[in-house]
Amino acid sequence: MKVQSIHNKKARVRVFGLEGNHPCVWMKAGVINFKLCDNAYDCLTCAFDKAMSQRLETGDAHFQAWRSVYQEKTYNQKECRHMITGRVPVRHCGNAYDCASCEFDQELEHRSMSEVLGTAELHNVSGFLLADGYYYHPRHTWARVDHGGLVRFGVDDFTMRLLGYVTHVRLPKLGVHLERSAPAWTFRREEKIAPLVAPVNGVVVALNHKAVENPQIIKEDPYGNGWLVVVEPRHLKKDLAELYTDQAARTWLGAEVHRLEALVAPESEVPLAATGGEVIEDIYGNVSHLKWDQLVAEFLAP
Repeated sequence: MKVQSIHNKKARVRVFGLEGNHPCVWMKAGVINFKLCDNAYDCLTCAFDKAMSQRLETGDAHFQAWRSVYQEKTYNQKECRHMITGRVPVRHCGNAYDCASCEFDQELEHRSMSEVLGTAELHNVSGFLLADGYYYHPRHTWARVDHGGLVRFGVDDFTMRLLGYVTHVRLPKLGVHLERSAPAWTFRREEKIAPLVAPVNGVVVALNHKAVENPQIIKEDPYGNGWLVVVEPRHLKKDLAELYTDQAARTWLGAEVHRLEALVAPESEVPLAATGGEVIEDIYGNVSHLKWDQLVAEFLAP
């Protein structure tokens, strides 16, 4: 069964934890009538913000900068950019809206790189779990767009049930540029190795050392504390358009389970959920006729 991989190239970026439409800070300041944010509230790299700022530099007197509008207010009305966008409940700006040199802004970014903020709602698809609000690569890695524009990577529940367990994780180094659909990190089970792909393009800015030290975390919580890498994306909207999300992701995973069932049965007595049983934790270790290289090539490798 082939899942359709057709996505709307102009669809907005879905930021984890934020539902509905999200007004741009220029709209919230009342400078422009209508503009929705399509850059995960990463104003510092936003093409629209840069274009508007350039218009101001040329002497365009038709509007003010959004920062200037808020700067003219009293202190209690000077909402921090992260309060304006709903990232924090209360915070007022005392730094003249110079976000690039703001210690609070930098600390918030550091937190977002080192911690998983928020818990995903999980869906059961034929016995395998899928996290809502995530984007899925056809080779079973996921991307989660966090508030502020950074993107977190990991592997899905299907991967961990397929491989059973991992004894060693090798992640890329900080500063390395990862290419979408190219090898990004490796899992090892004893002497068996599985390469995993990057779901989107980006430069590595954070690694989950806890997952490296204790790979069991990845199996127990693949969509939360088992994350692996955080990147600063390069072509986010374009890359996300090639991934599965929402109902398309559930349809895709259902098709993957059917492909796996075809490999497992009829030689094996080990059931999958879709055949009436509960999905086992270690498919490779419990289905003797399935070979490691076969499973990796069929579902995970580039």
